[in-house]
Amino acid sequence: MKVERHGRNVHRFTFELAANEEQEFLLISDLHIDNPHCRRDLLKRDLDEAKKRGAKVIINGDFFCVMQGKADPRHTKKDIRPEHMGANYFQLVRDEAIEFMRPYAHNIALIGYGNHETAVLKRQEFDMLADFVTLLNERTGANVHLGGYSGWIIFGAVRKNTDTTTSLKLKYHHGYGGGGEVTKGIIQNQRQMAAVHGADIVWMGHVHEMYHVVDMAESLRSFRGDYKVVHKPVHHVRTSTYKDEFADGAGGYHIEKGRKIKPLGGVWMTVRIHREHSGVEKNMAVVEFKQTDTYYHQ
Repeated sequence: MKVERHGRNVHRFTFELAANEEQEFLLISDLHIDNPHCRRDLLKRDLDEAKKRGAKVIINGDFFCVMQGKADPRHTKKDIRPEHMGANYFQLVRDEAIEFMRPYAHNIALIGYGNHETAVLKRQEFDMLADFVTLLNERTGANVHLGGYSGWIIFGAVRKNTDTTTSLKLKYHHGYGGGGEVTKGIIQNQRQMAAVHGADIVWMGHVHEMYHVVDMAESLRSFRGDYKVVHKPVHHVRTSTYKDEFADGAGGYHIEKGRKIKPLGGVWMTVRIHREHSGVEKNMAVVEFKQTDTYYHQ
């Protein structure tokens, strides 16, 4: 797979597919990998599965938690892992994360920013994520790309033994606001439908919820000198977290605020080429979504 950078937050992934082939992607966000509540066992299981399947991994923000810096008003000793105790806290977190992700570096295609990374940049004047990506690439020979807090990914599927390319456009945004106990953030997807044009997929994280909903959009396309009204699906994907703050429900910030148990895990996105013998396009990239097994966690 070829990954190209067309701007600081615009990337194109190009790959070949035969008629019966698929390309899988693991979409994950909100790992909070350095937090003691991060379920690294579940994260490792998903990353191992991605490696086994040859899937590319895309991370949509909050890879780090990093709230234990001296200048962070949220810092508390109980939320720091023992291996991160030290005067060089950020370096310890970064280097330990590199070692954890080393086996998967060649599967990771892109990592974007979340509010936890931008908070460190604001308070500490240190771009934790850029530093991590640079050193991970240097130490492993990988080609992990750095995205934005928001951006675009174009998936270009090339039909093997032809010069035919079909594409899907994904708009990612780490997320904002609260999820809402009832709406779970879905109302934000309707705002995206009004504000973002041309996306086949809209992907957000941040609120630690998990869902896939489909909206339909009407558009007009030219075809062989004529025009045709077509109906296009727009997939809205929300990936959750690997940070289990509820645990046994005995106490803690999450419990005191009356927040519910959150699902854990991410989403498998599968791209294939559909051969259509009639209609507007002969070859269309189609996409399917399935939640990772970590959704049902113990």
